[in-house]
Amino acid sequence: MSKQKYRYNPESLSYETVNVSLGKKILRVLFWMAPSIVFGLILAFFFTKRINSPKEKQLQSELKANAKELKRIQEDIALANKVLDVIESRDEDLYRAALYAEKFPDELRQMGTGGSEKYAYLSRMTNGELIKSTSQQIDKLEKRLNAQSISFRELLELAKGKEKLLACVPAIQPVRNTDLKKRISGFGFRIDPIYKTRRMHTGMDFTAPRGTDVYATGDGVVELVERKRWGYGKSIVINHGFGYKTRYAHLSAFKVKQGQKVKRGELIGLIGSTGKSTGPHLHYEVIKNGKKVNPIGYYHSDLTPEQYETLLEMSENSYQSMD
Repeated sequence: MSKQKYRYNPESLSYETVNVSLGKKILRVLFWMAPSIVFGLILAFFFTKRINSPKEKQLQSELKANAKELKRIQEDIALANKVLDVIESRDEDLYRAALYAEKFPDELRQMGTGGSEKYAYLSRMTNGELIKSTSQQIDKLEKRLNAQSISFRELLELAKGKEKLLACVPAIQPVRNTDLKKRISGFGFRIDPIYKTRRMHTGMDFTAPRGTDVYATGDGVVELVERKRWGYGKSIVINHGFGYKTRYAHLSAFKVKQGQKVKRGELIGLIGSTGKSTGPHLHYEVIKNGKKVNPIGYYHSDLTPEQYETLLEMSENSYQSMD
């Protein structure tokens, strides 16, 4: 039972009962409890900020590990970009130069990765800026790799074409060196053996015994197997593609048929003296884009430098052709 309080009234010279309202009583209680409440709040704040629960500790540890892994990934991306720099440099300065390819378009190498809004949602995540930066770097690397893949596919097609070209271009002698006699008449103006006038000789004459093997000088298709009483006599024309053709004239026999595919070094005929000829020999022509050119530049695959110099000297020192 609470104590009753009294107050002296000087006017009535008597003690009067003091009545305290409920509101004042509540205020007094709160006043006395306030320090305890404040202290409790301070303790609660301290413990929630300073002392994490096991679950919170685990989450924070995972976030730190994720951030560390993202930084490692960024380092790997930077290394991949450096390697790609070297590949792109070789692509332009080596591979494309070797294959006579045009420069790869810069706009394809520098394809955009989209606006910043593409990554806006990442900023709201924990470690958001780090995740955003990593995503942007991955996208840029992916674009560069895709561009390089396009370039390599283009170069691969060019390389396949060059490989086929190298196999088709006339590149060997049509007659083996061991079968040749010393007399060789070269390309250019020569004395005609029949008319004794100076005329353009459009091929090379290789003297060899009748029946000596004649070989295709490059891959191709036999376009013509011809028999004439004059001119080229018995002759073969091979279409090598890429603007190249070769003619083998004054043969004594054919070893191929028209329309047949042949490989470089394949036997196609035998040396003879048919048509306009003064003795057993092979008249050999190289035709490029419809124009007859000097065959001396097309023996690079089977002659040593010394053999080539000898052949060149023999062809230039002959002033009379054999047909």
